[in-house]
Amino acid sequence: MRPQLSDLETLARQAGDILRAGFGQRHQIDHKGVIDVVTEVDRRSEAFILGEIRRLFPDHRVLAEESGELAGKDGQIWYVDPLDGTVNYSHGLPIFSVSLAYAEAGETRLGVVYDPMRDECFSAERGQGARLNGQPLQVSSLSDLDHCLLITGFPYDIRTNPDNNLDNYTRFAVRAQAVRRLGSAALDLCYVAAGRFDGYWELRLEAWDLAAGALIAQEAGAVVTTLHGSPEILTPPHSLLVANPHIHARMLDILERRA
Repeated sequence: MRPQLSDLETLARQAGDILRAGFGQRHQIDHKGVIDVVTEVDRRSEAFILGEIRRLFPDHRVLAEESGELAGKDGQIWYVDPLDGTVNYSHGLPIFSVSLAYAEAGETRLGVVYDPMRDECFSAERGQGARLNGQPLQVSSLSDLDHCLLITGFPYDIRTNPDNNLDNYTRFAVRAQAVRRLGSAALDLCYVAAGRFDGYWELRLEAWDLAAGALIAQEAGAVVTTLHGSPEILTPPHSLLVANPHIHARMLDILERRA
């Protein structure tokens, strides 16, 4: 049995209700690293999502941010991020999301990212286009990088690992109109899909960070690759370059230091 896009939308919205209800309250914050945190709301949202997946699709495999891997059929797998943007959430900054994806045979088939604070539900089914609250999405058409607004993020080991994206940020900061960092990779990708940003790159992501948003961006017309130009984005180590078709090659050149 396979899920429908409506199943993911329902789950994401219900998990979003949990996030919205807990927003702005005092949280129990645990540290997975110096700057990598998790709250009791992350766990509550994930427990709800996993419980529903197990109830409706008991033989499916699941990869979830907080719980890790739940065994199941290798050919049917869910990628679950119950709260993408936990640092924002824990500080009362209303930029975060629920991200759910379903894949078969190594290919993402369904993806949903829900922003509960704006009630924006981004969704896509492979080959069927991308939508925001039911309305079609299309990437931007800007072709001059000087006029493009880009988005990125930084790894949690930014203080200790020299491969921390700061060099890439510097290069793009002087070539693009501007570069932003919002703190939710799933929303970053959806904002590229919606044409709010023209391009996005990031390194050392997890599969649950990117699976849903990358499909949504691709279905909206974006070119989706690793930072080295490969289409195999679900193969570790995970890196991502997502941009409208007019600037993707230019961004890839900059990332590979050819420009």
